[in-house]
Amino acid sequence: MANAKHFCLFGFFCLLLQLFSIFHIGNGELEMNYYRESCPKAEEIIRQQVETLYYKHGNTAVSWLRNLFHDCVVKSCDASLLLETARGVESEQKSKRSFGMRNFKYVKIIKDALEKECPSTVSCADIVALSARDGIVMLKGPKIEMIKTGRRDSRGSYLGDVETLIPNHNDSLSSVISTFNSIGIDVEATVALLGAHSVGRVHCVNLVHRLYPTIDPTLDPSYALYLKKRCPSPTPDPNAVLYSRNDRETPMVVDNMYYKNIMAHKGLLVIDDELATDPRTAPFVAKMATDNGYFQEQFSRGVRLLSETNPLTGDQGEIRKDCRYVN
Repeated sequence: MANAKHFCLFGFFCLLLQLFSIFHIGNGELEMNYYRESCPKAEEIIRQQVETLYYKHGNTAVSWLRNLFHDCVVKSCDASLLLETARGVESEQKSKRSFGMRNFKYVKIIKDALEKECPSTVSCADIVALSARDGIVMLKGPKIEMIKTGRRDSRGSYLGDVETLIPNHNDSLSSVISTFNSIGIDVEATVALLGAHSVGRVHCVNLVHRLYPTIDPTLDPSYALYLKKRCPSPTPDPNAVLYSRNDRETPMVVDNMYYKNIMAHKGLLVIDDELATDPRTAPFVAKMATDNGYFQEQFSRGVRLLSETNPLTGDQGEIRKDCRYVN
């Protein structure tokens, strides 16, 4: 009888393990080096492609960083941003919030290299995350070691949600803090992530309201005159490539120059001035302006948090063969 009872308990325990295994497979989590068995060279292939594209088209590195933000803030880090309008899908790229985004075509080069090595294995969502990580390195930013993988791709887009979830160029600081907080990113990391503006630029259509008909008094006067030279008309052509860079000193480097600029009232957007003066964020801005190491540490943390926003894992979603289209 005792042996029979022991057998039943052992059998029940085995059944629980089997059920747990099934549940875990269907509801997996992100992990480090997810492709170590299914595609061991995956991360190296992405890194090599990011480097090659950078030396051919330097601004691709900036695009990879922006892709991560626009993809992950809208519902999930699931590569919905990369979908083009086709097969019943309306692309998020059509949104006004995607104005100025580019280089989507080069994602296909990365994906094709992965498909050649490991067909239907590496997700487009992981390409978004890892290309951002490697792009940051090309921009002389921090080398972020702890980017997990195992994301899967969405089977649709969220065009209708983009306008609500992606902050507008003239949104208040409170609104931006609320947006990041809703996806689990604290104020300190939010301030650090906004430091990505150090490699960004603002199109004239989004900043002329600070220059015309009168100059925003919070702007440094000499800087405002420079901006008026960059944007000479109060009604710029939205299709023209008229813009000003956030950082004139190190425009293609992810560093703390952005914070130095906004403390000197040389930010392009209203939120830049608010960031430097609001008591919730000003202490972080001041510290980042004087300590690039601290900025890079918090920026790395912010990128990790952002990249893990509500991912599809396990048997959710799919692994697209072409990042532009659902299978």
